[in-house]
Amino acid sequence: MNNILECRDLSKNFGPTRALMDVNLSIGRGKIVGLLGPNASGKTTLIKLCNDLLTPNKGELLIGGHKPGIETKKIVSYLPERTYLNDWMRVSEIIDFFKDFYDNFVPEKAYDMLNKLNINPNDRLKTLSKGTKEKVQLILVMSREAELYLLDEPIGGVDPAARDYILDTILSNYNENATVIISTHLISDIEKILDDIIFIKEGQIVLEKTVDEIREETGKSVDSLFREVFKC
Repeated sequence: MNNILECRDLSKNFGPTRALMDVNLSIGRGKIVGLLGPNASGKTTLIKLCNDLLTPNKGELLIGGHKPGIETKKIVSYLPERTYLNDWMRVSEIIDFFKDFYDNFVPEKAYDMLNKLNINPNDRLKTLSKGTKEKVQLILVMSREAELYLLDEPIGGVDPAARDYILDTILSNYNENATVIISTHLISDIEKILDDIIFIKEGQIVLEKTVDEIREETGKSVDSLFREVFKC
C-alpha cells in the first residue's frame, strides 16, 4: 500500500461540538507533512483518532491498511502535546522501559541524541526543565524505527536556539519510507523541512498541497499563505 494514512468521511463529535467533519485524506509514505491550523481546529483530535485514543462517530481511518489498534501501535510513534512520563524516573530508566516495550526502539539512537543535547541520562525527570523534558520525550519517539511518526507540537516548549537541532533530529532519524506528521502553530520554524501541508479549520480540511505547489502557484511561503487563509 502506497499510503500510510487514509481517512474517508471521518467525523468526530464531542456532544454538540463537531471537532472533525467529513475529513478525507490520503497521505503517502516518505513524507514530512505539516498539519496546520489555529487552536481548536481539530489537529489534536485527528492525531488522537490515529492513535486509537478516540473513536470516530462516522467514517473510516486506516494506518498501513489497518484500523487503529494493536497492529497500528507497532508502527506508529506518537508524541502527545503534554508530557506523560513519570517524574520520579531517571532518563536511563525510561529508555530501558521503552526498549522493553517497543521492539523497534533503538537505545543507541536515544543516548546519542541525549549526548548531543547535553542531557544527563542519570538525571531524574523531575529535576529537568519543561523544555528539556519535551526534548527527552521527542528523543524517545524518534528513537523508534516506526512507519508513521505523529508529533503534536514538538517544538512548542523548547527554546528557539534548540529548535533547529530538534528539526534536524526529526529529519535525520526517520527512514525514507516513513512519514512524519507534525502538528504545530510555529509554521515559520518548520516550513523548511516540510514536503506537504494540510490546512485544517473548524474540523474541515481547507487546503492540501505540496510546499512546492504553494510556492509555484501563489508565490508565497507556507507561513504567509497560512496567515492569509486564517486571517492571523
